[in-house]
Amino acid sequence: MMKKTVLITGASSGFGRLTARKFQQEGWNVIATMRSPEKETELNALSNVLVTRLDVTDSTTIQQAIQEGLKEFGSIDALINNAGFGAIGYLEEASEEDVKKQMDTNFTGVVNTIREVLPQMRRQNSGTIVNVTSLAGSVGMPMLSLYNASKFAVEGLSESLKFELEQFGIDVKTVAPGAFKTGFGNAMSFAEGNKKADLDTQRERFKENFEAILAKPPKPFGYGNPQDVADLIYRCTTSKTPNKNLVGKDAKMTMRMRRLMSKRSFANMLKNAVMPK
Repeated sequence: MMKKTVLITGASSGFGRLTARKFQQEGWNVIATMRSPEKETELNALSNVLVTRLDVTDSTTIQQAIQEGLKEFGSIDALINNAGFGAIGYLEEASEEDVKKQMDTNFTGVVNTIREVLPQMRRQNSGTIVNVTSLAGSVGMPMLSLYNASKFAVEGLSESLKFELEQFGIDVKTVAPGAFKTGFGNAMSFAEGNKKADLDTQRERFKENFEAILAKPPKPFGYGNPQDVADLIYRCTTSKTPNKNLVGKDAKMTMRMRRLMSKRSFANMLKNAVMPK
């Protein structure tokens, strides 16, 4: 029986790296993509793993990575869209470049990668696409308007796309993590290319508060085990699961509280957890 092949974006660290290792351990061929494959020293030492360059903001590299993967393994049976980062701050202070970078990475890159694998998946009449989103794809968070927008967009894309693609035997799912210790804090960026002097005080207070939040485990559950996310991505690819999958005690509890609490109480809870007192 021919081995199945998965392509994973953002495989240099965090969920992407763990997911690449999980699939490899389960006997899959893995196309582990990243912006700087020349820096990789672990994944390229594993059997049946192709490490190659893919920058989701560069369509040429998407096309080249997919063609290289098909040449190496003959098929792409699953696509894991994992690459992304989080823009933080006042929307008013975000420059056009800040907005474009956030949406190009978290949304347009997902769209372009999906579009490139679909012809091959349609030809084989099978495939699974798993888009890694976030709790922030379902709940608006203070000071994360651009990140929220990008992840809400991927959730909406995925929900619609599953109807479009089911006739071709292709399934579309999302995995939405809460807080996990993956180094994602290092992949968060303050969008302030259009700084406003009259927001200096509020911005700096928020930055200090946000850095203090990142410095300690979130209450009451702490950080989740990132391996749980990789394991769930694998299950979503290989077995029957819902199309939308929350992962992490905090994510599940937040959604439960959203259903049970009044809108005002829930909004105050989010505000008090993030905004400076």
